[in-house]
Amino acid sequence: MKSILKPLLMVAAMAMGMNAVVTLPARATLELNVNKGNVEPMPIAIPDFQGGLGAQISEIVTADLKRSGLFAPIDKNAFIEKIANPDAQPRFDDWKVINAQALVTGSVSKEADGRIRAQYRLWDIFGNQQIAGEQFFANDANQRRVAHIIADAIYEKLTGEKGYFDTRVVFIDESGAKNARKKRLAIMDQDGANVRYLSDGRSIVLTPRFSPNRQEITYMSYESGQPRVYLLQIETGQRELVGNFPGMTFAPRFSPDGQKVIMSLLRDDGNSNIFAMDLRSRSTTRLTNSTAIDTSPSYSPDGSKVVFTSDRGGRAQIYVMGADGSGQTRISFGDGVYWTPGWAARGDLVAFTKQTGGEFQIGVMKTDGSGERILSSGFQQEGPTWAPNGRVLMFFRDSAGGPKLVSVDLTGRNEQSIPTANFASDPAWSPLLE
Repeated sequence: MKSILKPLLMVAAMAMGMNAVVTLPARATLELNVNKGNVEPMPIAIPDFQGGLGAQISEIVTADLKRSGLFAPIDKNAFIEKIANPDAQPRFDDWKVINAQALVTGSVSKEADGRIRAQYRLWDIFGNQQIAGEQFFANDANQRRVAHIIADAIYEKLTGEKGYFDTRVVFIDESGAKNARKKRLAIMDQDGANVRYLSDGRSIVLTPRFSPNRQEITYMSYESGQPRVYLLQIETGQRELVGNFPGMTFAPRFSPDGQKVIMSLLRDDGNSNIFAMDLRSRSTTRLTNSTAIDTSPSYSPDGSKVVFTSDRGGRAQIYVMGADGSGQTRISFGDGVYWTPGWAARGDLVAFTKQTGGEFQIGVMKTDGSGERILSSGFQQEGPTWAPNGRVLMFFRDSAGGPKLVSVDLTGRNEQSIPTANFASDPAWSPLLE
């Protein structure tokens, strides 16, 4: 059968030597409603892609979709039709028998110039039609990225929301005895693969956070004996000191446009207040002026507001203010204490850590404080960070002698451990890569 994969739109070259040719398919009839309270995972069949690297690529796609909790990949032993030609229309009745609602076929081959060519097709089994098809070209170093991009495309087509698989997470890798922990800045794919160390562990590093440009992070380091805020270019390793501040510095984060860093500074009077620094002029603006501890600021996606933690009311609670410091308003009123708030990229929710009754909880609330939901409870867990689609959180939890990374979705029912070679803490999720 002649291929119906028609490259109608050439996408500009992606980062790290990857580009894609994209098909604009017919309107899908198959869709997974992720906004229902209880989402039943969609049965999906993903046979091995054709070609030498096909099995590896399809395995990563399968793992991504399964880990999301929204898809239930069908055991390959149940397949009736054996896909010999991924471009040919499948025998839909064979897939209906095993209750597959969607089918993914694909192939991976080597081009004459050495690049990998990967293509996939997404089929609506009960609609008897193809609903998506794309092909991608990449160098060998980007094999996993190709798989993550395919998984993102399938996720978006079937849910109507952006995926989050082609992303990275920066975190603190912790090794050694508990009383002499070596802490290194590290980065990995969102599924725990491709770990790379960004610091040598000779100095303590804390609170890494991504810039909106995806290739730069801000973090704290004690290499001079005092906490200082640095900017680091991930790919080049070029590092820059943001500034020397008297006293302690905490939890730096970028503004959505990447032009500012917001942080809390501890002064000699023992008060911690929130400041914003313009990265071009290096001018600093004080945003809070309280006699309490104001810390953990996080910008809203449009940059107009800031959520932060303050104990000005007697115990740590969550507050929201304008980006200029105006209109400081408390939004959390539950039992216990709240900290580490983070604004979702979609703008609709704020994540937080909460401690009440001796239990640590990861939860979310609307930006006015209403609709509080606890997603995970446990012993010493904190530091939620959002996936770029606002559907999943990652945090760290102490277990068996040290912290490990965990993810949970907004239902609170799909909790996943993130594999790391050593203990790991303080994750920060990147935007989607380009």
